[in-house]
Amino acid sequence: MPPGHRRSYDDACAAAHALDLVGERWALLVIRELMLGPRRFSDLLRSLPGLSANVLTQRLTHLEATAIVHKHAMPQLPGVTVYDLTDWGREIEPVFQALGRWGVRSPLRGGGSFSTASLMLSLRTMFDPQLAGEFSCVIGLRTGEAELRAVLDASVLSVAPGNIDDADAILTGPPPALGTAIYGDRSLADLVSANGLEVAGDLGIAQRFCDMFRLPEAAPCPPTGR
Repeated sequence: MPPGHRRSYDDACAAAHALDLVGERWALLVIRELMLGPRRFSDLLRSLPGLSANVLTQRLTHLEATAIVHKHAMPQLPGVTVYDLTDWGREIEPVFQALGRWGVRSPLRGGGSFSTASLMLSLRTMFDPQLAGEFSCVIGLRTGEAELRAVLDASVLSVAPGNIDDADAILTGPPPALGTAIYGDRSLADLVSANGLEVAGDLGIAQRFCDMFRLPEAAPCPPTGR
């Protein structure tokens, strides 16, 4: 049994084996944060409020032992060690997208922390190409933790960390404020300066970009028994 892993389902089903790998509490969220790219231990701890250093160490140890994560030094920063997903580990992204589409419809869904990685994966998941048509643009999203480059071209959207100097518009704010701007009912013009949000560049292009994302309606609650 890999280090840091307490138990196994001992089931030959591949889905059960996947749960052996990533089913422990916090494991999937650690993987989610690593979707941004190499992260230091302190970066991961900061982006996951409520996670203790001891549990993070256990999860990283297990994810390394199971070939999902690898640890390496940063050549440009001597003495700094980072964690990153392996190529196979990164293949889990469609699982996050499927869980996101399903979970966002939960009638019990509430609030909580919202990280830059959450924002990035949310945009990749909730983008509606039918609303985009043939519109093209480059949008920068600056969260204070990272800069995300969103490129829309012929109804295909890519969102990843990157340089945003050439963006048509740049939205700056904490991830929750950016999420409100994209998924909320208020216009960007109303939100600027009122919700920790700044917009530089073409406000019209930024607004059209935000209008290309729609959250599905929540699933109905089952009737309560009498």
